[in-house]
Amino acid sequence: MSVEVENLCGVGELHPSGPLRTPAEVMQLDRMGCFFPSRISFMRALLRDLHAHEATVDRRLWDIDEDGFGRAVYVVTIGDRPYSLVAFSTPLEDRARTDRVIAEAWDTTYVLYDGVPSGEELDRLASVVPRQEASRYTERELVLSRANRSVRLFDHVVESLSDGRQPTDEMVGSIGYLMRTTAVYGNGKFGIADRRTLIDRPCLAGPFRAEMLTVWLIRTFTLELVEHIAASRAPGSAAQLERRLQRHLGIGNATGLGMAPFLVNHPMLLNNWMLARETALARVRAVRSADADHIRRFRQLLFRARHHVQQWTTEHAEQSGRIFTLRIELSQVADVVDGPFLASGEPWDRLVAISSRWSQECGELLVSLLLELYPDLVDGLADCMTATEVSRPDPTMTVAELASEVDDHFAWAVALDFDSPANSSRFWYVSEDKLEPRLGDRRADAGVELESPLDIARRVNRLAAALDRFDSDASVADVLAEMPEHRHAVLRVQTVARHPYSELRNNLIGEDCRPLDMLRSKLSFFGASKFDPKSDRWTRVTLFQGAPLTDELGDTFADDWWLPVLDPA
Repeated sequence: MSVEVENLCGVGELHPSGPLRTPAEVMQLDRMGCFFPSRISFMRALLRDLHAHEATVDRRLWDIDEDGFGRAVYVVTIGDRPYSLVAFSTPLEDRARTDRVIAEAWDTTYVLYDGVPSGEELDRLASVVPRQEASRYTERELVLSRANRSVRLFDHVVESLSDGRQPTDEMVGSIGYLMRTTAVYGNGKFGIADRRTLIDRPCLAGPFRAEMLTVWLIRTFTLELVEHIAASRAPGSAAQLERRLQRHLGIGNATGLGMAPFLVNHPMLLNNWMLARETALARVRAVRSADADHIRRFRQLLFRARHHVQQWTTEHAEQSGRIFTLRIELSQVADVVDGPFLASGEPWDRLVAISSRWSQECGELLVSLLLELYPDLVDGLADCMTATEVSRPDPTMTVAELASEVDDHFAWAVALDFDSPANSSRFWYVSEDKLEPRLGDRRADAGVELESPLDIARRVNRLAAALDRFDSDASVADVLAEMPEHRHAVLRVQTVARHPYSELRNNLIGEDCRPLDMLRSKLSFFGASKFDPKSDRWTRVTLFQGAPLTDELGDTFADDWWLPVLDPA
């Protein structure tokens, strides 16, 4: 089954590879909503790059009072270029603390600044950053963020340390973060620097790297903040947080509908993310035999995954049931590989093949696990996940060629009846107050005339019907000259013809569409774990749990924090 394939973006040498899983199989939201973080997730790739570039992190300013309020500056130096996380901590009443985007005040606010701000610049930032989107910014600001305390754990850790003891493993393990971000804005929003500013910069050129760097530095601030408050309460007797607990404390994140349309609005980027992941899997599946070290490593990671899933809890009924099933199935996987299974030829290909007997959640966890085994086959693909989007259709394509592409990639959409209320029950729009995507009920909510063009399936369905009016040798230019309303659908069809993983094979305005699946798939590429849905429209996750700390980028750096677990002291 092994064949030679051209490497994505020319990174590294050619590697043996088998066939990739088809878009029809993997571009279904019920599967994508089961994805787990992997070696090529953005957080993992960022820390590897920071280590490779010998980046350093220094705390340059700590103007924080005994109650934990004030400002701090952390400078990360990559080569000869510094970047600064500027953090502001302010008092917040408990009743004002919310994950909702309508919030107007937060426990902490942050900006990733291009360079090291002067005193005058710090004063300017202090006047605008705590107001978040109510302010406007300059191109020196790269990322804007805010976070609220996880009050229960934050207070528990402060109280424990001030009493000279460690917080309980139960509390740390059940929550996993001291603060939870409710937004991490980049890419030119509110006047901050455009994506083009970073496109050629070491460590930050990849997708969402600057945002992930910001979150990693926020994690450091939260860890040092609790120790500072504890030491202020009990000078000379407060304990310092054990490093194993520091590593296990990540940053929480609350993500809602604002993130969901991204996968639709950036089809080529989605294609490259998925293609990198599927190429990595195909390379691992093509490994003809596993040596003793790789088999041992697989079993170690499977044990870790089972432990991680045991520590993964949620009050969301459906996800809780899926976790329960996953625990059982991972035990079954362990039974399968306990004997001679892995010693036979092409073990990873056979394991993926038989994973269809288990849930998609289990199957996709195994995909991420297998990628951990072969860094040399996988890691270079993390550099292939950027894209330049094309926004113009090809006018020279014939109607026959376009119709053929519709048949190949959108037969599922053409088969849908959009006169049925079930297939067009929802509509996407952008809220006027917060400029955030929202999902409305077509039968009950006002504003359908402001619908966003995320109804790709319906648009292609209508395009397919319109093509019957034209001769087969007519051109796309002829079609669009007469019916310009089909321009967007034509572009989507032509894009998926060249980039097969660019399109979600789901009706996003149907009553059975779950935005949660869109959120989880994107967050898995970030590197998020411990998905904790609160509805089918928003979820909490944990970022950088188990990741190296800022002083561990040097010789002690270990890129081994996939699905971390909290082990006892």
